[in-house]
Amino acid sequence: MGLRPGRCYRRLQRPYTRQSTHVPRKGYVKGVPKPKITEFQLGSMAGKDRVLYLVSKQDVQIRHNSLEAARIAAVQMLEKNLAKSGGYFIRVRVYPHQVLRENALATGAGADRFQQGMRASFGNPIGTAARVKAGQKVFEVRVQSNAIKMAKNALMQARYKLPMTCKIIIEETKQF
Repeated sequence: MGLRPGRCYRRLQRPYTRQSTHVPRKGYVKGVPKPKITEFQLGSMAGKDRVLYLVSKQDVQIRHNSLEAARIAAVQMLEKNLAKSGGYFIRVRVYPHQVLRENALATGAGADRFQQGMRASFGNPIGTAARVKAGQKVFEVRVQSNAIKMAKNALMQARYKLPMTCKIIIEETKQF
């Protein structure tokens, strides 16, 4: 069975821990899957005098596979254009803590014989998501001042993989 669409998990809902007063020892979620994000920061910070942030414009949940797809898109663009000319540094600034659950329903012939419906419909963990508020920084890219355009294009590529509207903020870093 494939993934449900991102719109099923995009809304911010109350974070939860299962607290059952009826059934003893059925408390918290067990078996949380690992996030697909392999690395949260890449590159070297040395000599970078500009910082670009990808900032969320709305409250949203971002699934771990969406964060990884956005990171890969940005890194590919940065590698292609900036690997030889001074390099880059990129960081994913959010972590997918929120556990997503799914009450998978049986389909096909004879499904009604063994389907439980909404009885004990807490669901099984299928993934994780990062809870992002409006104005929160999701990605950070550090480059030299002559590579701002390339870094901005990389963040725009990452923006297309995320389930929200974003803006890009450019700042100058403090040199010590």
